Amino acid sequence: VQLQASGGGLVQAGGSLRLSCAASGRTSRSYAMGWFRQAPGKEREFVAAISWSGGSTRYTDSVKGRFTISRDNAKNTVYLQMNSLKPEDTAVYYCAADEGVRVGVRDYEYDYWGQGTQVTVSS
Repeated sequence: VQLQASGGGLVQAGGSLRLSCAASGRTSRSYAMGWFRQAPGKEREFVAAISWSGGSTRYTDSVKGRFTISRDNAKNTVYLQMNSLKPEDTAVYYCAADEGVRVGVRDYEYDYWGQGTQVTVSS
C-alpha cells in the first residue's frame, strides 16, 4: 500500500491544521493507521493511531485533548485534526499503516510509511 500525507504548513501558536493521509494500492485489506512525528535532532515519536473500524484510538499524552484522529474508509483516508497547536508540535508528520489488528504506538509495528508533511508552529 502507498501512503500520501498532506496538509502540513506554517501556523501560529493556537492555530489549527488538518493532516490527511490517502492510501492507495492494496486498500482492500484492513489496516490500523498511525501518525508519528519527528522534530529536528529528535527521534521519531508516536502521535496517534486508529483501528480499522475507527472504534479504537490512542494518543500520546502531549496531544490528548488537542488532536483528533479519524478515518474515512470509503475514501481510504485518515485524518489528524490538530487544534491549539504549540511550537513544540513542530515536526515532520508521517502516517503509517499496520496490517495487524493492534493499534500500535511503536514505529516498528507499522508496515508502510508515507513521505511526511512538515508542520511548523510559530510562537
